[in-house]
Amino acid sequence: MRILVTRPQPGAARTAARLAELGHEAVIDSLLSIEPLAVSRIPAGPFAALTATSANAVRIAGAMVELERFRRLPLYAVGSATAEAARASGFVDVVAADGDAGSLAQKLAGELARGARVLHLAGEERARDLGELLAPAGIAVDLLVLYRMRAATAFGAAAELLASGKLDAALHFSPRSAATFTALAKQAGLVKVACTVRHLCLSAAVAEPLAALGARVEVAARPNEAALLSLLKS
Repeated sequence: MRILVTRPQPGAARTAARLAELGHEAVIDSLLSIEPLAVSRIPAGPFAALTATSANAVRIAGAMVELERFRRLPLYAVGSATAEAARASGFVDVVAADGDAGSLAQKLAGELARGARVLHLAGEERARDLGELLAPAGIAVDLLVLYRMRAATAFGAAAELLASGKLDAALHFSPRSAATFTALAKQAGLVKVACTVRHLCLSAAVAEPLAALGARVEVAARPNEAALLSLLKS
């Protein structure tokens, strides 16, 4: 199958490699790009732990000298991919939740004492407010925003594939990238052909903009890449 990968780099290249291992042809057209932000103030703490809801955040944090003093704190990652990126970025005590903010909040609430403070390494846009989720457990969250996502203003490789009907499926990892896909399909006059493609989505929230377009959406059983790619077997 010829499959479109819409996620930003460096994740897009890793997903494309996994697709190739499965015998598929991957075409990368990243609809979002990562823009690191200048950080003027880092909360002093003390913190009981770090937490991260994206692999991009831990990659950026791992390269920041200013955060070196926090490197040995436990880091609670939203899922296995973020946990893997955290370990690769130099964090030594990493715990993975089940792939969504709700399970992350449950794990933090279950393992940290009431009155604890955590530092949330994050992007500018977040699906859930972790501070709000942890407030009933008496855990305070300090937010450190490390990057923003920039949306593409036009399709790249996807345009020709859609127009020629040579695309079998597309992978969507975030609500923002799915919304960007729908906006660009409308802009390019490719809505009708885009709706004939299988759109494989990491979660129901990711699927919403595509479903509203009238596209054929399929949602992973769990919010991780392995579950998303398993949809290709059906």
